[in-house]
Amino acid sequence: RISYDPTRYPKYIPEAYCLCKGCLVGAFGEESFRFRSTPVYMPTVVLRRTPSCAGGRYLYTEHYVTVPVGCTCVPEPEKEAESVNSSIDK
Repeated sequence: RISYDPTRYPKYIPEAYCLCKGCLVGAFGEESFRFRSTPVYMPTVVLRRTPSCAGGRYLYTEHYVTVPVGCTCVPEPEKEAESVNSSIDK
């Protein structure tokens, strides 16, 4: 996807997004829901245009933003973890 902001430099920033909820595993790339696909973020600096001008030119300030750059697989939490907490209440 492309993020667009006319008051930012760069105006266009490509952003990754995850196509699957699970992860593709195995020899044939089957989707497994034992894992979940989650975005990977990278901090980056952009310049943001301010409302003021100096000498007929826009002024810009630095801003840090996090941009999704890819996806990775993480294991789904175990169902047993919920039952362990519920046994404490008993």
